Parts: sequence; C-alpha cells; structure tokens
Amino acid sequence: MPLAPAHPLVDGRTSSAPVVLAARGEKQATPPIWFMRQAGRSLPEYHQVRGTTGMLQACLTPELAAEITLQPVWRHDVDAAVFYSDIVIPPLVAGLDVEIVSGRGPVFAKPVRTATDVAALPALDSLDFTPIREAIAIITAELGSTPLIGFGGAPYTLASYLIEGGPSKDQARARALMKADPATFRALLSWCADATAQFMRAQVEAGASVVQLFDSWAGSLSRTDWATHVAPHSAAIFSALDDLEVPRIHFGLGMRDMLDLIPDLGAHTVGIDWRTPLDEAAAVLGDRAGVQGNIDPAVLGAGWDAIRNNVNDVVARGRTARSHIVNLGHGVTPDTNPALLTRIVEHVHAL
Repeated sequence: MPLAPAHPLVDGRTSSAPVVLAARGEKQATPPIWFMRQAGRSLPEYHQVRGTTGMLQACLTPELAAEITLQPVWRHDVDAAVFYSDIVIPPLVAGLDVEIVSGRGPVFAKPVRTATDVAALPALDSLDFTPIREAIAIITAELGSTPLIGFGGAPYTLASYLIEGGPSKDQARARALMKADPATFRALLSWCADATAQFMRAQVEAGASVVQLFDSWAGSLSRTDWATHVAPHSAAIFSALDDLEVPRIHFGLGMRDMLDLIPDLGAHTVGIDWRTPLDEAAAVLGDRAGVQGNIDPAVLGAGWDAIRNNVNDVVARGRTARSHIVNLGHGVTPDTNPALLTRIVEHVHAL
C-alpha cells in the first residue's frame, strides 16, 4: 500500500527537506543536522512536562509524546525531529511485561531464553499502535516542512534485552543462545523483526518521512555471526517498508568491520559511531550509501573550542561521502548542556 496523499512526503511538505534528500543519498551543500536522543532527558523542559509520568506511559500518551518530540526542534532548530518513543514499545504493545528502570534501562519481568519461552510469545497478527499514530498526526501538523524521523530497534538488540532480561555489558546470554540453539535464536529474531516492522510501518504511515533502525549491541558480534544470524532479520524490517518508499538509515555501535554489508540490508544511509572517521567509512561504502554522524558525544563536555574542532573535522570528512547528515556518534548524554547543542546547529548551518 503506497503512502496516503496527505503524507508529508507525498503532498510536498518534506519531500525536498535536506534531511530527506541526504538520507536518500543526495549530497547537500550544507549538511543537515539532528541529534540522536535529542528528545528527552537532556532538556529541562522535558523533565518539567513529563513530571512523574513513567517513560513508557509518556510514549503512549499522544499529546505528551508529541510535545517531547517537538521540544528540541523548538529549542535547537535542528533539521529533523525524531519521534519520542522506545524500542521496547512493540513488545509492550504485544503484551509483554516491561518497564524502564531509572539508571538501568528496559527490564523484562520474564526473560525469553528457551524454545518454550519463544513459543509462548504473543502472536503478532496486527499490533495496535493507535497512540503512536495519534502522536505523529499531532507532530507532523506542527512540523510543517521539517521532517519527522521514525525509528525502531534492530532484531538483535531487541532480542538481547529479551534474553538478558535487561541491559547487558556483553550480551553473553544472547550470544550463547545463538551458538547453542540457532533455531530458537532465529525464531526469536523473527518475532522481534515482525514486531519492529509493524512499529516502524505505523510511524511511516502516520507521517514519518525518514526511518532509522538502531542496532545498539551489534558490536558484540563477529562479522560472520552478524551476517549469518542477524542481518537477514534486519533486512526483513527494511523490506517490510519497501512499498512506502521512505528513506532508511541504519545505525549500529561497533560495526566498523561490517560497514560494507549494511547497504545490502536496504539502508540508504549508514550511521557511523564516533570510533570510525567518516572518510574511512565513506571509502568503504562508496556510492552505495550516504553516511550519518559522527561527533564524539564525549566532546560535549570538553568546551566549545574542542567541540568546534570536532564538528569541523566531521563535516570535512563527511564531504567525501555520497551524502552526509551531521549527528553524534551515539546519543545525547543526560548531562549535556542544551545550549551547546544549539550552538552546534548554528555552527553547522553557518558553514
């Protein structure tokens, strides 16, 4: 089913936006900029409006999710909004017991570690993402020509949380299941891919103009294991969006050894973490994909001179790529001074 006539990409509101064009692989004279995790915990207005509301509850409250999504656009004048949500929303909507624990992250009440556990997962015939669609309708009406970026968690990262029961430093249980019982591991990743694909599709149908798939824990795997056991499931998510013709970004941490494989998933742009210089990534990707990134998040605490030098270096190296979207090499840290993010946006726009 194609996008509706009133979709921002179809009616012309965002079809020529710099982030949309760059995400498709079209180089812009001035690279567009947005920040991963720009919506949320680094902004005082976020804490004020969310108050005591739990994060996942906030994600499923359309008016609240919309306001939080818009806050960094109002404050920083970034070139795109990113939807305020979480990668565990799909399993939550499916009926799993999960909560965001302060200082830790998403925690599942019942980990999924055996074939029996996987077989007991809820059916995913058609998940109800009505609150997501309602929030995006509010957001896109406010944004006008500024695009909204939708997102989801890659199957391996989402499965890792399910297997471990929460965050893990090395995803040891997930990797052990992959080795010990590949069939069960494959079934779990297939379930995660289906859930995330429905989540991302709902966002695009409701008005998102770009999507990004996050594989935060892919760096715990070898190139061979990722290509064999994980990549097909991430590719399935992008394939589920083919008829919507939305530009697609893939971001993963620690994936330097896998960069050449990522365009094969169906990604038009590859997010690069802070460890790999953009010109090196561009040399690997060639004309197959653009790049996104990769200001070192740590430099945000180092003062403006260091920030400016890092930003200038990132932009210079990004010019060697097919296209470039300026971003961090990971997400905004909670203690970041918001004024610095605004100053970075102003600096990039002035280049």
